[in-house]
Amino acid sequence: MISERLRTILLRSSRDSAVPPSRPVYLGRGGGLLNEKEVVEARASRGLDQFFTYIKDDTGLAILDLSGLTQSNVDFITSLGHKLYTEDFLRSLYATFPEEADQANSGLIERFLNENLNYQDETFSGVLVWDVLEHMTPPLLAATIERLARIVKPKSYLLALFHAQERASSVPFYSFRIENSKSMIVNMRGSRTPTQILNNRTLEKVFHKFESLKFFLTRQQLREVIVKR
Repeated sequence: MISERLRTILLRSSRDSAVPPSRPVYLGRGGGLLNEKEVVEARASRGLDQFFTYIKDDTGLAILDLSGLTQSNVDFITSLGHKLYTEDFLRSLYATFPEEADQANSGLIERFLNENLNYQDETFSGVLVWDVLEHMTPPLLAATIERLARIVKPKSYLLALFHAQERASSVPFYSFRIENSKSMIVNMRGSRTPTQILNNRTLEKVFHKFESLKFFLTRQQLREVIVKR
């Protein structure tokens, strides 16, 4: 159970969008993505179930959540005895790369990765990537996957989501809140034009430095992927 002192720190962080480095329970940068009307839906998730099955027998692991600071995710991960670090990846991505063409700029890519994935090698035993990789063009995607491969431990796991409709002219984007080990609350924040559609074969190439991938297709045409380092 989280102590009252720690709970106060978590709640204060969600308001201030910052956590002092001296308290490494989690590190957060910001909240949501855009000021859009939200559509909220509870969904069962086989990918989430698999992710927590792999780490259920351990405690004290460092887990990274790329969806930003979410109180329910903090509560759930820390209740399992793990440390949660968060990065508001999408907010930072659109702030760093106002135009899609900017994602090919090597200087901006390096700045973005140093601001958002500046961790020592083999820091994490799991990463909740969610759907953030879909927002990237190939140069930025390749660099991000390379950095993720460095900061996760061997035999650790990533959970990533991708849309399965390869010819869609627009796709929704989400924020995610963990409800329990087998389900999540999905907030649809709006829609966007796809940067690229990543099918199974493409994802296998993207994650070629990782040991294995396992795919689950949801009723909402989302492809949940468990990636093993």
